[in-house]
Amino acid sequence: MKKHLSLKGVFPIVATPFTPEGEVDFDSFENLITVLARGGCDALTLFGIAGEFYKLTDAEKQTMAEVLVARCRALGVPSIVSVTDHATEVAVKSARRFADLGADCLMVLPPYFLKPGAAAVEAHLRAIASAVPETPLMLQYAPEQTGVAIPPAVFATLARDFGNARDFKIECKPVGPYLSKLLEMTEGLDLRGHVGNAGYNMLEAYDRGAVGVMPGCSMFDLYLKIHQAHIGGDRQTSLRLHTALLALLNQIRQDVEMIIAFEKIILHRRGIIASATCRRPTHSPDRYAMALFETLYTEIEPLLEPLA
Repeated sequence: MKKHLSLKGVFPIVATPFTPEGEVDFDSFENLITVLARGGCDALTLFGIAGEFYKLTDAEKQTMAEVLVARCRALGVPSIVSVTDHATEVAVKSARRFADLGADCLMVLPPYFLKPGAAAVEAHLRAIASAVPETPLMLQYAPEQTGVAIPPAVFATLARDFGNARDFKIECKPVGPYLSKLLEMTEGLDLRGHVGNAGYNMLEAYDRGAVGVMPGCSMFDLYLKIHQAHIGGDRQTSLRLHTALLALLNQIRQDVEMIIAFEKIILHRRGIIASATCRRPTHSPDRYAMALFETLYTEIEPLLEPLA
């Protein structure tokens, strides 16, 4: 196993840029990877929910994984590739394929279609952990998006049974008690908790022992500032910056497709991707929503770094 990989910090979900015609824009994709890596991100994550993985063909996903892993290696940033397949047999094949590509870590989204039971979910995760014993895993808990509940005891058992299961992305609501319970149950295992959900509860999660955040990528530099201030002991600055961020998130993250659409709008506005296109079905903000976004984004923009 890649023993020296200890994920801590900000690992944004890399968006999937599309051309206005709806094709994957690989030039924008590579530019996005470069901006995030050179901007100080601690790792880059491919095929998170915010990356619209569910709108991609298998061929597109394979090519994107190849590009991300190669570019991350060249830029000196760890790569995290998510295994999102519902069928255990298919997920195992994907995990082996991404591991063979050289992904530094695999994030695993447990199966959720038709809501399989806890035993089936655990068996799925065990099969993947067994299939790639040399590759670190990050197990994802996203009940809001998937509708599947996983007790912390299941993750604790997996962490005890598999040396490559040490990272967990927790994005339930509320996140705090679940994270605390998981860390309590795995004391002594050097388990690392990370928070998702756009970093809504980032500060509480950090106070409870989380060491990383996995947000969307459009405002990566603001998340880095919050992270660095908080771990550096400047709680006043981290609270001020996070509070400013929450005002915008509260409006643009009313559902998943909505925040994906606005993430693309911000990325395009910052000159990182060529088009804000999302594949359909998608969220189309109306005039009022765009006007409110403009007002709130004006408050956030001075906190973002200018990009060349």
